[in-house]
Amino acid sequence: MKIYDAIVIGSGQAGTPLAKKLAKAGKKVALIEKRFVGGTCVNDGCTPTKALAGSARMAYVATRKDLGIEVNSFKVDFPAVMKRKDDIVLKSRNGGQKGLEETENLDLIFGDASFTGQKTICVKLNTGGEEEMKAELFFIDTGAKTTIPKVEGIDSVPYLTSTTILDLKELPESMIIIGGNYIGLEFGQMFSRFGSKITVLEKGKTIMAKEDADVGETVTQFLTEEGITILTDAEIAKAEKSPEGKITLSIKKDGQTKQITASHLLVAAGRAPQTKTLGLEKTGVETDEKGYIKVNDQLETTAAGIYALGDVKPGPAFTHIAYNDHLIVLKNLMENANLSIKGRPIPYCMFTDPQMGRIGLSENEARKQGFDIQVAKLTMDHVARAYEIGETKGFMKAVVDAKTNQILGATVLGYEGGEVMAVLQMAMQGKITAHELRENIFAHPTMAESINNLFMSIEEA
Repeated sequence: MKIYDAIVIGSGQAGTPLAKKLAKAGKKVALIEKRFVGGTCVNDGCTPTKALAGSARMAYVATRKDLGIEVNSFKVDFPAVMKRKDDIVLKSRNGGQKGLEETENLDLIFGDASFTGQKTICVKLNTGGEEEMKAELFFIDTGAKTTIPKVEGIDSVPYLTSTTILDLKELPESMIIIGGNYIGLEFGQMFSRFGSKITVLEKGKTIMAKEDADVGETVTQFLTEEGITILTDAEIAKAEKSPEGKITLSIKKDGQTKQITASHLLVAAGRAPQTKTLGLEKTGVETDEKGYIKVNDQLETTAAGIYALGDVKPGPAFTHIAYNDHLIVLKNLMENANLSIKGRPIPYCMFTDPQMGRIGLSENEARKQGFDIQVAKLTMDHVARAYEIGETKGFMKAVVDAKTNQILGATVLGYEGGEVMAVLQMAMQGKITAHELRENIFAHPTMAESINNLFMSIEEA
């Protein structure tokens, strides 16, 4: 049995930097990865999908004639698009792996780990055989995977997930997407721009149910304008292969049953933690009813010395949150910092085009929590920079505490919305008031400059 000071299971955006920094601090560390270094973000999430979205935007821009430039003809070279994506992924993955392999005191081991006791694991090596290991500190960063909805016949049809869709060799003629949230909408728009006919099915009354109603309405509008069909309140009754070899879904909507047929089906209706095969019952590590590992505010599980980071624990599932998880754990262990996940900012983006950036409370959340608020809102066609470059879809919105003039949250749905959101996030963290932002000097003409006008909308109300 090999003895380590620390064992990290999973090389995602928490596990990789944590393992390297613990090793550099002098601890003997093992990092176990069953698939690829980098986790979901590098291999199946942020890196490949944003690469694809970049290509998709170029295809979209080529179709626009409103800026006075006319492209007579172009083609989408789908294999070239996918190769570009693969090259970007491999560069990031290989770079991360090389950095781990060159780190002293760190063993990178490819295999599938499961606990055999409270502080021991057995690793089924990808190269064959098994190894037993033991450590006083364990860090679980195994992430999450796509959940498949319980639909009659779903297992009899060839469906795609957000992982397997990245392996397509040919552009789908048409695609049904189950799920009207961030992942489904990003894939829907990019494949529509590549040339696929897209239908999005959402069982709820609106897409993006966690956002304010005006967000879902605006996203629905601009996706519909691009030719995407969005059906809400749609209950899927059955999935089956059509006589032509395509996929047919029977859906119930508005009291009627109808059939929708497409060449491909993408399931993007949620994710679940990868905890079932870890043998957590042998460790004293408890999970909730959905399988997420329970942690305290310092990310320690119900078993002392075992921590959970990233998407395998409850809470927001974002790369940047996983990275922050590792900082909290590392500084608490190595510097006695007493950091907590409680109260940290939770910014996030949806990378449709235009993109959405969110920070803090939405308007709906603020009202539910009983705040006396003012709502500042500015449509993007009143943002000088956006108007000048022809990117007028969407809006900026901020929620302000009427008593303190502090910003409680912001949504920026528009061109480079995430970048403008980050400016507002820093203002929130620095306790800069809405009034101060209204009168602040921003460079002209930038997107951020319109933060002046955004807050002028409530100052003059």
